[in-house]
Amino acid sequence: MDPVRNPYAPGAGQRPPELAGRDRELDVFDVVLERVARGRPERSLVLTGLRGVGKTVLLNSLRSQAIGRLWGTGKIEARPDQSLRRPVAAALHMAVRELAPRHRAPDRIDDFLGVLKAFALRSNQANAKLRDRWQPGIDVPVKTGRADSGDIEIDLVELFTDAAAVATDVGTGVALFIDEMQDVPPDDISALCAACHELSQLGAPLIVVGAGLPHLPAVLSAAKSYSERLFRYQRIDRLDRIAADQALAAPAEREEVEYEAKALDLLYEKSGGYPYFVQAYGKATWDHAPRTPITPDDVRMAAPEAEAELAVGFFGSRFERATPAEREYMRAMATLSAASRGDDMDIAVATSEVAQALGRKPASLSPARDALIKKGLIYSGERGTVAFTVPHFGRYLRTQP
Repeated sequence: MDPVRNPYAPGAGQRPPELAGRDRELDVFDVVLERVARGRPERSLVLTGLRGVGKTVLLNSLRSQAIGRLWGTGKIEARPDQSLRRPVAAALHMAVRELAPRHRAPDRIDDFLGVLKAFALRSNQANAKLRDRWQPGIDVPVKTGRADSGDIEIDLVELFTDAAAVATDVGTGVALFIDEMQDVPPDDISALCAACHELSQLGAPLIVVGAGLPHLPAVLSAAKSYSERLFRYQRIDRLDRIAADQALAAPAEREEVEYEAKALDLLYEKSGGYPYFVQAYGKATWDHAPRTPITPDDVRMAAPEAEAELAVGFFGSRFERATPAEREYMRAMATLSAASRGDDMDIAVATSEVAQALGRKPASLSPARDALIKKGLIYSGERGTVAFTVPHFGRYLRTQP
């Protein structure tokens, strides 16, 4: 079939042609937006899940919903080596710029931007030379005495409160979207929780929508004990069979192409229902199929190509980031996971079992484990256990020499 008409999109954060299986999350966020618009108390939102389940795609879709309701929005991608000051300043600058044309008092906008500029400038080192000092692209005078104490928790609370006040003036809200939220530095994640706590008590129209790996709730709980009640948590998992079939069949139907039922059976078996894999196998199958309907033989012919692409771009790139000691640790995890489950689905394994399999003391393996967690290759959902952040990663490792 014509590869130009191939509808599938196996890209990082790239919206698939059919956003299947996420209606519940979209409906929940619609309720959140409506409740905030009516002055009702509402919690910020946190999405968690493995790599490849579509968290970033969903985060972008939720942002589109907020924009559709004329909210001011901004988005950042957290990094473990970067303070929140600069990215949050840039994101809220964008959000308020979206609200500014509808505000009746330009001076009120300028006052907030002056506070925002003061907040952003505190990211500069006090002893930095003038040429090394970062300047935010905010063309108003700095307004001192607000959000510029240097204490990120105090400053973030004041900044969010002022941003919410601007949104209240316009009769709408502000939403800050944070991807890879588990990578926010510890002091900053604590400050973020405190700011969300303050906003929830005030009923202010500013919400945070975060997305991250499965251990994100534990990260938030370690920062502030009340965080488990502060956010509405939604786990984003693989698609069920109906949704996976819809993700494949609906785009094909728009191109006047059909699948045989057994072809969809095989595609679900291969992909496991993980959205990224659904798109990868769908794309390869389309390119190999000579005509409609697509058959199981077409899927079998295309599967090696899809698997080769995943091995390089999805699995291999992550494997290459690990040191030899870290790779040894992950191989032991993969072997133990298969032995416990007896199939290709990876499960959490005990760190003590990993140490036993490698003939090492658990304490001696802590550096490798901690480095893998920091690199986002594994996570610890429960104390004393570890699991892969990437679905089917254990299966990939078990195929490597």
